[in-house]
Amino acid sequence: MKKRFIGVGIALLAVVAFLIGGTVMRAQDTTPTAFIGDPHYPAPAFPTGVDWLNVEKPLTVESLRGKVVVLDFWTYGCINCIHMIPTLEQLEAKYGDALAVIGVHSAKFANEGETTNIRQVVERYGLKHPVINDKDFTVWGAYSAYGVNAWPTFVVIDPRGNLFAVQAGEIPFEAFDEVIGGMIATFDGFNEIDRNPMPIKLESETSPSSTLAFPGKVTVDSEGGRLFIADSSHNRLVVADLNTYEVLDVIGTGAAGLTDGGYDEATFSKPQGMAFKDGILYVADTDNHVIRAVNVDDKTVSTVAGTGVQGYDRTGGTLLATDLSSPWDVTFDDANNLYIAMAGTHQIWMLSFDNDTVMPVVGSGREGLLNGDLMDSQLAQPSGLYWYNNVLYFADSESSSVRAADFNTNKVITLAGPDMNDLFTFGDVDGRLGESRLQHTLAVVGDDDGTLYVADTYNSKIKRLDPQAKQIRTLFGLGGNGGFRDGDKADAQFDEPGGLAYADGKLYVADTNNDAIRVIDLTAGTVNTIHFPNPEALQIEGAVTVVGGNAAAGETLAIDAQTVGAGSGEISLNVTLPEGYKLNGIAPFTAEWSSSGEAVSFAEGGAVQSIVAPELPLVVPVTLAEGEATVTGSLTIYYCEAVNESLCFIDRVTVSLPVTVTADAATTTLTAERVIVPPEVTVGGFS
Repeated sequence: MKKRFIGVGIALLAVVAFLIGGTVMRAQDTTPTAFIGDPHYPAPAFPTGVDWLNVEKPLTVESLRGKVVVLDFWTYGCINCIHMIPTLEQLEAKYGDALAVIGVHSAKFANEGETTNIRQVVERYGLKHPVINDKDFTVWGAYSAYGVNAWPTFVVIDPRGNLFAVQAGEIPFEAFDEVIGGMIATFDGFNEIDRNPMPIKLESETSPSSTLAFPGKVTVDSEGGRLFIADSSHNRLVVADLNTYEVLDVIGTGAAGLTDGGYDEATFSKPQGMAFKDGILYVADTDNHVIRAVNVDDKTVSTVAGTGVQGYDRTGGTLLATDLSSPWDVTFDDANNLYIAMAGTHQIWMLSFDNDTVMPVVGSGREGLLNGDLMDSQLAQPSGLYWYNNVLYFADSESSSVRAADFNTNKVITLAGPDMNDLFTFGDVDGRLGESRLQHTLAVVGDDDGTLYVADTYNSKIKRLDPQAKQIRTLFGLGGNGGFRDGDKADAQFDEPGGLAYADGKLYVADTNNDAIRVIDLTAGTVNTIHFPNPEALQIEGAVTVVGGNAAAGETLAIDAQTVGAGSGEISLNVTLPEGYKLNGIAPFTAEWSSSGEAVSFAEGGAVQSIVAPELPLVVPVTLAEGEATVTGSLTIYYCEAVNESLCFIDRVTVSLPVTVTADAATTTLTAERVIVPPEVTVGGFS
């Protein structure tokens, strides 16, 4: 058995030396290394002080003895990392608790290092294994001596806690399967395999489904008065009335799959960009690696390009015989050709209906930020397309830039972001090309005058770009870690917007991490959130569905000033629900409290409550000292219809309470009440 085990290690090197796909490098690439369970190479311990997701408590290398451990070093904007998610899921399904996959999220972009954002991505992609936020590259550094310097990189640890192999790049299931299967068989022979489950606690368990789940893209049919939404993590498309936002149709069952047919039987997998032409909605069905066609009159879905298998060829071929690779967006030119942002091969392809072919037309396939002739240029995960006057504008996400393929000159140029070939120059700076800095741009669109609008995704901003002057400036959004608030330019907030559409002076924004579609009125200079007047049409059978309610309103509830006595005291918060509603029994009622002065203080850890269906009033212990302060509480309250318990709403409000503490006041209790008004929809679908 020992001989077989060593043979498997050699097989790993032989198979994965041929990497199918690229990597995003932090340093020079390395040669694959195998340790074959050598006790001289024990796996370094996981560091303390890092955030863990999907587990009840942090794990240790020692606690994983008896399992084959695969460490997946990834960053969530990297397409090669995304490609490996299905492979890891396949391995987890086959080997169960004998295998422990640990995601080590070592962020490329600043925004990717925030635990809140990683938690959303874990939920977005349905990850079921533990994930470490390695934002300071502590885990990465511990393994760097063994070759970890690229995304993705995989480290295999044997059941005795020794390093077995390190390999960068996309690795096929077959290579992993041979190694892991052989290792488990070997250690089963020594009676050393531990099949007890890990202490998993999924982040998604306390997050009810919203009406939309991480919508990626939007597009508009102005003539037909329709808004099309890629409800990406629900694996479906939503059709809404462009004026009232009534849900007209839901396309797809919601289950991930690749099935053609009627609306109620078709399946998609993480659909993204769409383009509407002559009654047909063309869809980049990203995780299926195909292009779909939705006939909105017949209400049928068909596959028009791709095989359903991820491709690595960069030359193209006939429509249904050519493998595609993570198509992220689509758009038409003036000659009925469909352009595809082929994120997985770092190219832009063209689908010709006349010739029944699909092939690359921009980009060599090598990842980079290099301008020049169309096919000699280098792109970096293009993710958003817009055609105007024989120029194809594209959001080049991994180079954090906006670029253009000019079919008049057959050249690629850069319009915003860095002007050098560097995938690690990013930030949030308005200005001209070379001075401006963006962060993982995912969408670009234009108005009737040729002005461009950009979703500066990881900066959570919408920006305006003058393509002639090559100058970009912030239009909406406060940046930072994002937020969720309607209002004017000074107040509105977004959270990783990924899609844009333009029609009649309005921008429609797929505000991905807020599970919402926002509307920017460019004339009025305002942002509003769409609320569907018939949200029940978006309910998923068997799931609790949360409607946005006033989630983006940014409402502040001012409580009258109160005087209390010094000493031990409390905040007593009551919530009055409308008749016929009750608190949600799954999602936690959360309250985060702070004080502007020392007159009111909270015990360590006592300023944050997260309780499922708490008893009301909610009591928060405080210490009161003579003086003045303003107490602020940020509340998130999930509540449901008492009869239709699967249709729920969310109420977000900030409570502001001025406090005076004296030596002799009669009470030490501060009181506050939130009266929730039943959701209502006004003209235009805004509330």
